[in-house]
Amino acid sequence: MATIDLTEQNFAETLENNQIVFVDFWAAWCGPCRMFAPTYGAAAERHQDITFAKVDTEAQRALAAAANITSIPTLMAFKDKTLVFSRPGALNPTGLEEVIQAVKNLDMNTLRADSGARNT
Repeated sequence: MATIDLTEQNFAETLENNQIVFVDFWAAWCGPCRMFAPTYGAAAERHQDITFAKVDTEAQRALAAAANITSIPTLMAFKDKTLVFSRPGALNPTGLEEVIQAVKNLDMNTLRADSGARNT
């Protein structure tokens, strides 16, 4: 599956309709973003069960601001509409694969229970 482009209009709907969504915040002028793009695209092809999306921070400034993007590339991962990973910087293929597997294996019930216990 190829990556999809996210905008303010389809961001929430994409999270709502997909269990796992990875989002690459990037810009065309960003060298590290261009270096990360093939790695990200290859992961999208390997993991057909995950939605891989991209946000062009130049074209989607409000969305980038809402996501508190201060450095690009920034990779975010959402599982069950919950942000479970956010990190600036380009990952190598091994690092990206480790994050993908960690997100896939993440038990959201345990995460919610742990979060609820900390908030009481």
